[in-house]
Amino acid sequence: MRSIFVGIFCFCSLLGFSQDLPEVDIIKAIVKNAQTDAPMESVHVVNLNQVVGTITNEDGQFSISAAVNDTLYFSYLGFKSQKIRVTNDMFKFENTEIALTELAYALEEVIVRPYQLTGYLEIDVKNLPINNAYQYSISGLSVGYEGGNKNPSAVTKVLGAILNPADLLRNLFGKKPNQMRKLRQMKEDDQIRDLLASKFDRETLMELLQLDKMDIQDILNNCNYSKSFITTANDLQILDAISSCYEEFKVLNRKK
Repeated sequence: MRSIFVGIFCFCSLLGFSQDLPEVDIIKAIVKNAQTDAPMESVHVVNLNQVVGTITNEDGQFSISAAVNDTLYFSYLGFKSQKIRVTNDMFKFENTEIALTELAYALEEVIVRPYQLTGYLEIDVKNLPINNAYQYSISGLSVGYEGGNKNPSAVTKVLGAILNPADLLRNLFGKKPNQMRKLRQMKEDDQIRDLLASKFDRETLMELLQLDKMDIQDILNNCNYSKSFITTANDLQILDAISSCYEEFKVLNRKK
């Protein structure tokens, strides 16, 4: 009798819990230019909660999986990125309009020739800067590592990062465990990958991972990626770097 009562209680608890989960459905809307009211094509739309993405068609229309209270992130070159909270009304009315505001850019002075070139190839090659972001591969591991500037301790730093993960990494990865688990989902969504491959400002990456720019930089520094890589890589390369570092971090912690 007691086992039957416990079974009924567990079933009711599970039923109540499942009813609390938000229902995922398809939401449809239109993205327009706030200044001209014209529909905007190829705007990237990312559901930060479900970790799925899409782009608008030539009429500015899009559809995406979402639940009430999910956050949609809109991004388009030359326009201010925007976050919209999903409401019940957005499911009821398919023609919900989202307006993006155009940014005004002030062009700064650009130095075209920072290096004095003579026109003689042999001389100019010697004067050009050399990228010191050396890559190191370690037997048994399928990925390479950057050791920063070439120096006697570079390989030691790489090995140290792999064998003895820093407390800072543990704090950073532990601070947002749910976001870290979404890394694989981000990498598997083609629309999100395409968006990140075209961006260098870390803005979309910060929204997806719920980390600030300094946290991202600290992770890469402690995974021994070079300053050159951190400052010049696109957001997709940064995502792959963080993902690789996190996977190794999990393996090493499992062995402890």
